Order: sequence, then C-alpha cells, then structure tokens
Amino acid sequence: MARRHLVRAAVGVAAAATSLVVAAPATATSGAGSPGLGDPYFPLAGNGGYDVRHYSLDLDYVRATNFLDASTTITARATQDLRRFNLDLRGFTVSRVTVNRLPATFTRDGQELVVTPRVPLRRGKTFVVKVEYKGEPTEVIDPDGSSEGWVPTADGAFVVNEPQGSPGWYPANDNPRDKATYDMAITVPKGITAIGNGRLLSKRDRGGKTTWRWYEDSPMAPYLATATNGVFELRVSKAGRIPLYHAVDPAEVAEGAFDRLAAEAEIIAFFSDLYGPYPFSSGGGVVDHAPEVGYALESQTKSQYDSTPSAGTVVHEISHQWFGNSVSLTVWPDIWLNEGFASFSEWIYDERHGGPTAQASFDQVYARPATSSIWTRPPTNVGGPQFMFSGTVYDRGAATLQALRVKVGDRTFFRILREWYADNRNGNVTTADFVRLAEKRSGQQLDAFFDTWLYQPAKPTTW
Repeated sequence: MARRHLVRAAVGVAAAATSLVVAAPATATSGAGSPGLGDPYFPLAGNGGYDVRHYSLDLDYVRATNFLDASTTITARATQDLRRFNLDLRGFTVSRVTVNRLPATFTRDGQELVVTPRVPLRRGKTFVVKVEYKGEPTEVIDPDGSSEGWVPTADGAFVVNEPQGSPGWYPANDNPRDKATYDMAITVPKGITAIGNGRLLSKRDRGGKTTWRWYEDSPMAPYLATATNGVFELRVSKAGRIPLYHAVDPAEVAEGAFDRLAAEAEIIAFFSDLYGPYPFSSGGGVVDHAPEVGYALESQTKSQYDSTPSAGTVVHEISHQWFGNSVSLTVWPDIWLNEGFASFSEWIYDERHGGPTAQASFDQVYARPATSSIWTRPPTNVGGPQFMFSGTVYDRGAATLQALRVKVGDRTFFRILREWYADNRNGNVTTADFVRLAEKRSGQQLDAFFDTWLYQPAKPTTW
C-alpha cells in the first residue's frame, strides 16, 4: 500500500479502534468453528474450523442505486468436525445458504454469519457453501478513519480491502493466513468496465449489461480481492508471456496515467531479477478517479490507484506482489513485512536506476530527530490498528533492511531476500521467521540488531 496520505488521520479514531479490538476472540465449542482467529488488531476477523480452497463470486452491481445482487460459493476443507461454522459478512440481506447443495440454517451476529449445515461436516472432508445475498455494499471505516471495502465513485466503485474491507461485499474467511484461488463474474451496466483479479476469461454483453469474468489461479488473501468498476479505457499488453491489464479512468488519461503504468513491464523484470520470478500469471493496474479514497493498494495482480500515481508509487505497489501478496503476513502487527519491504524496494529501484542510493534514503530517514514517531513507535508495536499505516512501518521498516544490508554485506543480504521469497512464496510469515533466516544465512547472532530496529521505542544509536 502506498502511504494513506489524505484520509489516514487519527481524528476521532480512538473510540472506533476500541470497538474493533477490545473483544477477545470467542473460543470454539465442541463441533463449532471459532468466530475469530485472535489477530491482535482484529481478533474477530477470520474463523476457525475450516480452510478455504476457492471462492467463486457472482456479482451484479448497479451504481445508480448502489445495489449489489450477489452469490458467493466457497469450497473449503473442514479442519475439525463441524456442526456449525462462521463466515465474515457485513450488512446485506442473506436470502439463502446451502452447504453441499442442502439448505442450511443461518443467523447473524455483527459481522458473523453463523451457518449450521443440515448434515454435520467431518474433519478432513471438502465441502461447498453457497451464500445468496443482496443490498447496499457496506463501506468499512478503519480505525484510522479511512474508507475501504466497496467505496462508491461517480461511475462505479473503487474496491479495496486492507485490512478488513472484504466482508463489506462478499462473505469470506477474512484473515490473510487463509489464502484461496478466486473466480469472479462481475455484471455491470453496458459501457462500464469491471476489473477482477487474475486473467480476463471472457466479456459478454446481454440485455443491456456486460459480464466480465476473471480468474486468479494463485492463492490470495481475502483483503487482496478487487472488483473495481466504472468507466475505464482498458489496454492489454504483456511482460514477457504475462498479460498486463491497464485500466484508466478518462479523467486520469490526460494526467499521464497510461505512461505511468507502462513502466510495469520493466519494473517486473527488475524485481524478477533481484528477488526471484514474478509470482503470478498476470499483472496490471487500475487508475480510478477516486479522490475520496486517498491511497493506493496492491490488490493481487491489479494494483489500485485512486488517481494518477507517482513513479515511486507504481514501483512500491508492484514490489508488493512479491512482499505482501505472495509472501504474506500472518498477523497484522507484522505489517512492516509488507510496507518496509516495499519501501526498501523503492530505494533499491532508485539506486539501480540512477537515482539516490538506498544508503542516501536511509540517511534521510535517520536524520529525523529522536522525538519523531518513527522512533517512538517501533514497527512491531505501533500502538494499535489506528497507527498500522503510520510512517514507522514504511520508513523505519525500510531502514531496518538497509541497516541489515550494511551489516551483513550485499551478497548475503540479497541472498536472504531471494531465499525469503523462494521459501515462502504463496505462504505466510512472521518477523521471527525473517530473523531466523537472516541469522542462518549471515552466520551472525542478530537478536540485538533486530530488537534495536524493530522493537525498541527509541532511535537506534548502535547496532
């Protein structure tokens, strides 16, 4: 994610943050999946008892009435015996739920959709749940006051979900550790373009509407899904054999948006050489005109920009396809593993393209006074979800990586990053995992180093 520069303010967010984090996750009772996975920032996000393998989304959206008529079919495997389980879904009227094609009973409790199958599910067995629902999509307001989920625009919707917006438009196991493949059929009025994740399979006009079908064949965290739609000019090109889909709002064409997105093929080639092969079978970017949003987001294979991005923002979001999307955090307090790595990627891209060196960028960050919040709020303990996109996870996170580079040397450092990606591709990681890898490859004991840079609420003076 590019830093949320317009709406990520701490105005009036303390109460909102409290409502999201004070409740401890409920524990599972016999035969029931837990209604949360206990993330320190969002304890009720995600659900226990099953592992999603695939989502099939069928969405019919009309912006004129801001109305979504939809169904979601989820293929999952039970990880315990289940007589009931939960999905995350905000708002909507749910008309019908089936499990393995049999009608199931269901109740609502906040964002929890509690499903009781007619026939209990056995551990290890695959099952299919289908939820039919309709209504106005829920725009989610985050603890820091910003909007996410299905955010209406003048001609459609800007659909971005980090960290908790997905249940605002589809039922999900909304936790980054439960990745799945996706297919989407997005139906919109004719003349509107709908962009999903992955490859475009078909586009069909019928009865004054157009259905766009997309398929993402790599595992994806729920927050990385998108269905952004509106009036766009869509251009398709390639980076090697990888199709690139670039969609630009007419209001942003004159701002040079296509020129910015045209750099994607070279950026993919650069990071593929530096970190390892591009993770996915497609790529692209969407430049919408959504000034009310105020940030960009690295939706898997389709980075989302609320306006024409800077060159650095494009680099940042594309690097997230490696770090954040393919190699994903396990818990949200480890967000520096996404943003610190992407910010360092901007630094090293500039260094290798005739710009300032990564050390010069480090020096600029390090010059900030000891009272700066990047030093008083360490990346692994920023003070709560209302601060999870604050500068420390970006700038001090990137500085941590540059300091590690200096400490262990270029050869070892870039070997660490390549192995980090290769070993964890399509998986989930923690800060402790990275520390272990860095120590293993460097042959150095690095506990004090990482404690200084990631955990202490003070400006590092020695390391």
